[in-house]
Amino acid sequence: MKALVCHQYGKINENLSLDEIPVPVISPEQILIKVSACGINFPDLLMIEDKYQVKPGLPFIPGGEVSGVVVEVGSEVKNFLPGQRVVALCGWGGFAEYLVVNRDRVFEIPDEMNFKDAAAIAYNYSTAFYALNQRGNLKGGESILILGAAGGVGLAAVNLAKVMGAKVIAAASNFEKLEICKKQGADFVINYSSDNLREKINEYTGNKGVDLVFDVVGGEIAEKAFRSLGWQGRYLVVGFASGIIPVMPFNLPLLKGASLVGVIWSNFSKKEPEENRKNFSQILDWFQKGKIKPQIFKEYSLLNAISGLEDLQNRKVIGKAVVIIDQE
Repeated sequence: MKALVCHQYGKINENLSLDEIPVPVISPEQILIKVSACGINFPDLLMIEDKYQVKPGLPFIPGGEVSGVVVEVGSEVKNFLPGQRVVALCGWGGFAEYLVVNRDRVFEIPDEMNFKDAAAIAYNYSTAFYALNQRGNLKGGESILILGAAGGVGLAAVNLAKVMGAKVIAAASNFEKLEICKKQGADFVINYSSDNLREKINEYTGNKGVDLVFDVVGGEIAEKAFRSLGWQGRYLVVGFASGIIPVMPFNLPLLKGASLVGVIWSNFSKKEPEENRKNFSQILDWFQKGKIKPQIFKEYSLLNAISGLEDLQNRKVIGKAVVIIDQE
């Protein structure tokens, strides 16, 4: 089979190659999937650069979420059969024609969902819903500021927060990105390249501040966003797309009675697999009802997957980039 393999840690365009390798062999608890599509995510970049908390070891195949068709199941797998259409949250291994993954990381998808949408929804919407639901305890009528709102996880958060009944304030770095946020349902937008964040938050909330901040960016904007929280607000730490981990004065949460809440969906999905499965079932239900729809930025072939990774790294992607490996 063909696979995009990382042989050494470092730069994307120097350490990846499209190789011909054997189709992997399954164990009793595993499933072999013929991959149709694979989402491109920031953890892929970080793994290649050896900057991620999960270390797959060299050589490895990037790609953490795939959609496709079950080819073979292990002897202990009872709930999946060959021919089923599925999505798999694999962590890595997805930029390949075939993938082996443990059964508890596989979810059946409805016939109404194409493989491209399935690969675009799995990681981003699961992360965003876990953050908003279990960690943020978002309620209808509450206000939320979403930083990095035009990225894959950010746009998923905009979409989901609106479905959950929140007043959504989307922040991004340019007007093109903010227009996409509006299409996903954002009530208000902030261009943090030109707008004063705190002034806009006060304007949009009647000087009350927001109930939640959803932060995938980190960096210098984090403290400004935290200061924009209202009384007993919750600040969701989802990621550091800026590449800078902010330093937060501890007096800020004290004075606001606020909570600083960490969000690491990958650990949640492993430690609480049944809750994660319930979350994904809810996401699929909303998709089938037409309430959520991923924004596909661009499709890439497996041969051009490196270009997709570079586009994500260079902040060109608005929404989700997807590698199409096998056409439906």
